[in-house]
Amino acid sequence: MDFDWSWLLLGLPLAFVLGWLASRMDWRQMRIMQRSSPRPYFQGLTYLLNEQQDKAIDVFVEAVQSDPDTVELHFALGSLFRRRGEYDRAVRVHEHLLARADLSAADRARAQWDLAQDFLKAGLLDRAEAALQALDGTQLQQQAQTALLYIYERTHDWPQAQALAARMVDVPAGLKANGRQVHYWCEQADEAMRRKDFETASRLLMQATAQVEGSVRPWIEQVKLLRQRGQSREAIELALQVGAGTPDAVPLLAGLLDDAFAKLDPHAMPLLQQWHDLLRAHYEAHGSLDVLLALVAMEQHMGLPRADHWYVTHLRKYPSLVASAKLTQLLHRGDAAIEANLAKAVRPLLRYRCQQCGFETGSYFWQCPGCQSWESFPPRRVEEL
Repeated sequence: MDFDWSWLLLGLPLAFVLGWLASRMDWRQMRIMQRSSPRPYFQGLTYLLNEQQDKAIDVFVEAVQSDPDTVELHFALGSLFRRRGEYDRAVRVHEHLLARADLSAADRARAQWDLAQDFLKAGLLDRAEAALQALDGTQLQQQAQTALLYIYERTHDWPQAQALAARMVDVPAGLKANGRQVHYWCEQADEAMRRKDFETASRLLMQATAQVEGSVRPWIEQVKLLRQRGQSREAIELALQVGAGTPDAVPLLAGLLDDAFAKLDPHAMPLLQQWHDLLRAHYEAHGSLDVLLALVAMEQHMGLPRADHWYVTHLRKYPSLVASAKLTQLLHRGDAAIEANLAKAVRPLLRYRCQQCGFETGSYFWQCPGCQSWESFPPRRVEEL
């Protein structure tokens, strides 16, 4: 079929007219937008593009005072500066917003929150605390309280954290308010133990045990307190009760009582045997490294001739570099250099690892030093995970 070229000749002028009309509409729309947008907006963008950020902030501050429509621009600018680590500029943006008298209540609370985040990211925790406290009674009170709790926990201000958690309606996910309160009591007791203020520590732990039934930490701290006070027999008796009722606590208890056996009198051998039996039963059920190490140390203290057989038994069940290194060290079958290198190689395997952020540490923590999560360390070493 032949193509009719007359349609093309008719269509070209029509397409030209439509294109001309569209271009006129685009230019008209751009003129409307330019007239409706404040001059400081374009001036500020020019400064930003030229990397003159101080001048841009001054221009935007002038714009927000004269036109409320630029408030969102300031929030975006402040967030940009904070993400880039320019906290002083972010603070300046948000303080200028707060200085505006006719800012809406919602925007004022939002600016106050962003200001607190600026201080928090900059590490100015006292100023962040003051900024967050100013949000009481606003729609952002709940998240401000959560951030305050983070500050108090980070600075180990346990009394403040305790008082705040007690009046919070909602607490951060991961641990209920009463569970946090138990840890706050225990943290204060731990600080008292380090000061050798055993009476205060005992009183705080009694409050912790009364707070929540079934929480194991206060009882573990009680064992630690009894051991520090030289009450080895009482420490082992309590550990037996806790371990029988809460098997998951046995690996943590095992390391607490290493030096308690030497302080027992000969008449306490039946008690020592009970603890040995509990450790043995737990190891046979769970294969815990901490319990394994405690068993070997205990049998060496008791004078049993084949304490090393526990490492052999472990290696038959589990591929363990830790057990291999400990066995080599115990039997002295390697030279000093080999033993030293093995000890260095297994050190990372004897760490604990946070399940939330992966932070690793050689000591057990109830709160992760990295992400501040509570009870995020399982009582197992890295090699066991």
